[in-house]
Amino acid sequence: MGNNPFTQQLQGVRVLDISRVLAGPHCTAMLADLGADVIKFEVPEEGDDARHLGPFLEGESVYFGLINRGKRSVEIDFKNPAQRQRFYELVADADVLVENFRPGVTQRLGIDFDSLKQHNPRLIYASISGFGQQGPLSKRPAYDIVAQAMSGLMSVTGFAATGPTRSGEAIGDLCAGVYAAWAISSALFARERHAPGAQYIDVAMFDVLFSLQVTGLSNLYAKGVAPGLVGNRHPVSTPFDTYRAADGLVVIAVASNRLFERLCQCMGQPELASDARFIDDSQRTLHEPALHAAIESWTAQHSVEQLCDGLLEAGVPSSPVWDLQQAASSEHARVRQLQVQPEGAALALVPQPVFFNGRKPHSTTIAPRLGADNAEFGFCKAGVHP
Repeated sequence: MGNNPFTQQLQGVRVLDISRVLAGPHCTAMLADLGADVIKFEVPEEGDDARHLGPFLEGESVYFGLINRGKRSVEIDFKNPAQRQRFYELVADADVLVENFRPGVTQRLGIDFDSLKQHNPRLIYASISGFGQQGPLSKRPAYDIVAQAMSGLMSVTGFAATGPTRSGEAIGDLCAGVYAAWAISSALFARERHAPGAQYIDVAMFDVLFSLQVTGLSNLYAKGVAPGLVGNRHPVSTPFDTYRAADGLVVIAVASNRLFERLCQCMGQPELASDARFIDDSQRTLHEPALHAAIESWTAQHSVEQLCDGLLEAGVPSSPVWDLQQAASSEHARVRQLQVQPEGAALALVPQPVFFNGRKPHSTTIAPRLGADNAEFGFCKAGVHP
């Protein structure tokens, strides 16, 4: 991709990435997609832990490759005085630093915000952690499942028969990375307008997941009782669920009386719209089991495709339940450029999903080999290059 400023919004921004595994690398991959120069610092010989997470293709982690596209790699031992001093020199010319160590580790290594802003008074320093830099839980180690479990998200995910369920993706890590990228971009803008000094960003997975639960929080605040498990259905609007069709599951999403009337017409039962049990959203939710049974007695007689065709023609939101392969191979995914294939790469990359002025900025290089850029930045296994 060329250097058009409309497709390289962060061109000229240098990011020092000392994060690992998922939240931090996801953040910096998004920045790289927008043109930032991201230098990834890794443990000598071992590298980021994600390099050792499967599955593997041609000896390389596919997982690592997806979240470290467009970066350069340097091996560094922060306990080596010469290498740490060289790192300070790079900090002086950087715009952003991203880390996701457990709180307290960067201070012990001499690479915390207070230390590094002495080398660069305009540095934007972002910390991503499980529970934040302050608070009674801040010192806890936290993987995504811990944040999901303690934020309340697991308590409203799943079916009553099987109990709380982790989301099918590491949403705590990924959303924390997105929020960090948003905060960094905001800080870069503020630095140019009215905040020229160093800025510190503190992102916690716990905070992020808690703040995202708008529906659950609205129920908690209104009723004073924690919401529970309702499976695939919506806790407030009905019908809003998956229903058994003759050959699979179909999604039907109705959140207004007008749409419910259309659904009833599609079912051939227009009288349901005036049934006192289903007269409005709150009554439909109160009598959800009866309505679910009525809808499923209809959907079970038709294929998913037939149901979707008829409902969508009537303007009722409906869909099949696709697996990831179906989504990835769809024509819509192709048109939306959800996957890009760098020249010579074995696998596609999945870039950030936003279009700017009709174009989607994205990295064009695959994840780097460990230490591929050591020499360029003056590092070697024995210390630093003269």
